[in-house]
Amino acid sequence: MDTSFQQITVDPTLAEMGKNLNEAMRILEDGHREREEDKEKRRHSRKDIPGPLQGSGQDVAHILQLVQNLMHGNEDEDLQSHRRMQNVGEQGHMALLGHSLAAYISVLDKERLRKLTTRILSDTTLWLCRLFRYENGSAYYHEDDREGLLKVCRLVIHSRFDDYSTEGFNMLYSKQPVIYQSAACRSGLGQHLCNQLGLPLSSLCTVPCNTMFGSQHQMDVALLDRLIKDNVDSGKLPLLLIANAGTPAAGHTDKLGRLKELCAQYSMWLHVEGVNLATLALPYVKSSVMAATQCDSMTLTLGPWLGLPAVPAVTLYRHEDPSLSLAAGLNSSQPVEKLRALPLWLSLQYLGHDGIVERIRHASQLSQRLLDHLTKQTSITTADLLGNEVSLLEGLNLVEDDLNSPVVVFRFAQTHANSAQSGGPLETFHSSDREILDALNRWLGEQLALLVPASGVDIVNLEDEGSCVRFSPLMTAAVLGTKDEDVDMLAERLQEKIPVLISTLRLREEFREEVHRTAALTYIEDLSWPGLGTVRYEMSREEPDESKRQAELEKINSVLLKKLKELDSDLTFSTGPEFGPEKNCVYIGMATEDLDVAEVVEMIATIGREIEENSRLLENMTEVVRKGILEAELQLQKATEEKLMEEGVLRQLPVVGSVLNWFSPVQSSVKGRTFNLAAGSVDSTEPTYSMKAQSTGETPPPTPTSARTKHRLPGQKLFRRSLASSDCVSETSSVGQVEELEKEELREPAPEGREADVQKEPEPEPEQRGETPGEGEGGEQEGKREPEVEGRETEHPDSLR
Repeated sequence: MDTSFQQITVDPTLAEMGKNLNEAMRILEDGHREREEDKEKRRHSRKDIPGPLQGSGQDVAHILQLVQNLMHGNEDEDLQSHRRMQNVGEQGHMALLGHSLAAYISVLDKERLRKLTTRILSDTTLWLCRLFRYENGSAYYHEDDREGLLKVCRLVIHSRFDDYSTEGFNMLYSKQPVIYQSAACRSGLGQHLCNQLGLPLSSLCTVPCNTMFGSQHQMDVALLDRLIKDNVDSGKLPLLLIANAGTPAAGHTDKLGRLKELCAQYSMWLHVEGVNLATLALPYVKSSVMAATQCDSMTLTLGPWLGLPAVPAVTLYRHEDPSLSLAAGLNSSQPVEKLRALPLWLSLQYLGHDGIVERIRHASQLSQRLLDHLTKQTSITTADLLGNEVSLLEGLNLVEDDLNSPVVVFRFAQTHANSAQSGGPLETFHSSDREILDALNRWLGEQLALLVPASGVDIVNLEDEGSCVRFSPLMTAAVLGTKDEDVDMLAERLQEKIPVLISTLRLREEFREEVHRTAALTYIEDLSWPGLGTVRYEMSREEPDESKRQAELEKINSVLLKKLKELDSDLTFSTGPEFGPEKNCVYIGMATEDLDVAEVVEMIATIGREIEENSRLLENMTEVVRKGILEAELQLQKATEEKLMEEGVLRQLPVVGSVLNWFSPVQSSVKGRTFNLAAGSVDSTEPTYSMKAQSTGETPPPTPTSARTKHRLPGQKLFRRSLASSDCVSETSSVGQVEELEKEELREPAPEGREADVQKEPEPEPEQRGETPGEGEGGEQEGKREPEVEGRETEHPDSLR
């Protein structure tokens, strides 16, 4: 942009303004962070705290640096919003330049300002009407995308009520106006209109969507006709109908042709809005969207469609009386208000007709590319129209029904086919299972948005389908810079997540049954948790005080969660949602196909019992130590009295005692004491010193291990089953490793508690051990080791204690 300002002769003020804007954008878009020491200094500074206005003022560079710090923050977070700033591009700079030019132009003399604003407004309106096939239309530019519809409602009221400008709300008493909207409209739109127009909520009529035929996100035209007739018979006046060319949630288009006929029959105003209106700029437009060109007004949001920041929304309308438009606020005599179109005027010229069409075509192609990825999978069943369910990647259903819509909405759903393919039981899902599927789809949407941020996918809640993942490139592609490679990556990540979803859904029931069979655990039913399940460890002992019991339960489960997180496992353990209904629980995340659910449950119960026993031992030890201290004080007092009786009173005097001890020394024996924590008693140290010589050089007994502890293959993590069809380990090598592990188990010296179990294990055949019949000496040597372990354990029983 600097070179363009230098090549042509322009107003020096405009050239300086363009250069300053480029410099400001360069500073604000600079993504490099300060050095670590500078960042540490700024973290502890007081610049973020509001302070008084400096009297001497600050330079532009310092102010822009402050703005950059406030935009990006002190930490390396909000990377997605920073990426949006980087994808603004030159056309975004033109839109931002328009705001600066509007401030500069507003100081011109009135005649020049009037001519300039009239030219800008007329050019922009003409370009938009031709671009979106809206002939003989006028335009109203507004910041809030609801403001255009509000002005249109006032225009219709002025048109239908002749004396409304003089009589006001008194004219509404005779015939109450009624505004009709679809149930699929954006929430809060009708209430906003009634509040701004001063109408009661009874003037708002919400029309349900189809239930039997057609899309479940389209307005029911037959029901609308009956509602209008009922309102007319009751003395009300049908005023305006709000239709959708792309519903906010699913992107479906209403039957605009039939709705236009119905509005013409009852002299109603038809207003259309939605993302599908952008496709009117394409060379080929479906007839369902083309019908929007015959409506009375439409609202266009060009900012997200074209990736233009801070440009106004546009409401195109047709009306013959300019005085009523002026009374409704659609026209203004103030030239400054007409400058709202200046950023859009500059941006449209920069992009050109071909550039605008190309951006919209690219977004539509991204949607079609994702649909092609979904339909090419072998497990997908498609129909002629996307209104029928389409399963995706072993369990994905498309709920999009408009073939021309650039919005793709899909949802994971467990079916009989993928359930049988995953090896799980064929389950029938009821209404309660929809909450589980909604939770899994929310997790899927969050994962896809995290793994492929350039795709712009989000989560949408549909009334009939539930939670779904939405891909709307018209609203995000121009801002995020979405490319074909991003869509391909989105399909790949989706295919990777589907098996995890199927495995988790299949193992939830097995996990619940295992927890119910375990006495120390309680299964918590939380259908909104997208994972294996939720469990709580319950104390085995009874506690009459409920507050104390809850505190102890919270302590045990918190320590249990900490120990589970330290395990070498692919499972995730957490405390669950921050504002969840259940507390003192362990939430287990998503599971894979090779998960050993029984081992997971037993590990949780085992660790919980250990924590409870250690806590109980600590409490008992506290009481034992307290009693031991009292007993030690009594024995020390008794020893002092015995020493006094033995030595006499004279020997206790300072001077006399020293003289007597010099002439006649006393042989007093000092008795040591030791505190036995296990028995809770104070004992003499003589047995300890007498056994020290005998116990020198002895090795401590082996530590007993858990009965469920099993050997793992190299690289195998906890809670993983060894699959027979594993590709990473060959059949011969895996068998050899298992045989080697069995030999190590036989050679290990068994503890006293497990000696009987080891002796009862049958000795493997020579063929199974890989030995010849003549190599039997090893078995005899192993059989001789066990009596040695038993003798060593029983030789010194005191050393065990």
